[in-house]
Amino acid sequence: MLNVAGVGVGALGRFELRLLSEMDGVDVVGAADPSPEAREAVTAELDVPAYENYRDLLDSEPVDAACVVTPHTRHYEQARECLDRGVHVHLEKPMVTDVDHAHDLIDRADSRELVLAVGYQRHLDPRFREIRRVVDEGRIGEPHMVSCFLEQAWIEVTRGRWRTDPALSGGGQLYDSGSHLLDSLLWTTRSVPVSVAATVDRLGNAVDVNSALAVTLEREGDGRGPGGGAKITASVGVSGDGQSTPEPGEGFQIWGTEGSVSFDGETIEVASDGITYTSTPEIPSFEALTRRKLANFVDAVRGEAELEISAEDGLRVTALTEAAYEAAERGVTVNVRELLTPT
Repeated sequence: MLNVAGVGVGALGRFELRLLSEMDGVDVVGAADPSPEAREAVTAELDVPAYENYRDLLDSEPVDAACVVTPHTRHYEQARECLDRGVHVHLEKPMVTDVDHAHDLIDRADSRELVLAVGYQRHLDPRFREIRRVVDEGRIGEPHMVSCFLEQAWIEVTRGRWRTDPALSGGGQLYDSGSHLLDSLLWTTRSVPVSVAATVDRLGNAVDVNSALAVTLEREGDGRGPGGGAKITASVGVSGDGQSTPEPGEGFQIWGTEGSVSFDGETIEVASDGITYTSTPEIPSFEALTRRKLANFVDAVRGEAELEISAEDGLRVTALTEAAYEAAERGVTVNVRELLTPT
């Protein structure tokens, strides 16, 4: 039996614990949240003890794995404590809001042979898996240019909440829904960020709402480029003052030496050798995607599956995001590759 606990049990945290409780061989043994309302709700829904402080939870219950769903800037301290106690960790995105913290968590997990997962569920989304497959199979040749955007009526529903408090969120829409776009960009192209220039507009708020990034990426392991991979030039636009709600609207196009692949949120179109074809993979529900990523985490902890969403994926997104904020603030191009190397 795998004993799982929840650190942070607002609506999403309770939802993830409920899905975990439905899995064979998983026992939800407790939860922690500073909110009395959240503690009352999780106790009523799952009949588990709930603590105000997550350390009291770890002291009192036999926890093998923790699901951390808390404000972004709290992730590091909570995950570090869990790892130091020998507890596997599933962190909701973004992994952390400081690159050094990301490196530290990875080192702690590796040294203790613990699983550290990050909640970028698009790795298990048939639409993004299909884009990655098209690129992997060379259908468009060697990718060299990407343009992508994400827009959402985000600021309307988050203003006045913790997501717009930089002390808790670490940033705005770029660290929130925009984080999924950055992860998708890197994961579908199997690339690492090399450098970024950026501009950010807070639209009068304490955190970023609109962001535009010019990013240089490098493909992994094909033998070209200064780090061993071919270069990709990417433009990224993220708006938190868009029209789509609750799910974001987005667009994604990759140009290669022999064709292109585009995605409008529903349809994937591939153009290659003068032939264009389209596909419409399954659009999974949020529940289905969440169940898949948590099931993969559980299987990885048991040694029954490879982890689909690694801490290294989270590190790359954190590095790119932090570099973009620095680039926008200083008006310079920032070297992201340096941030990916532990200091």
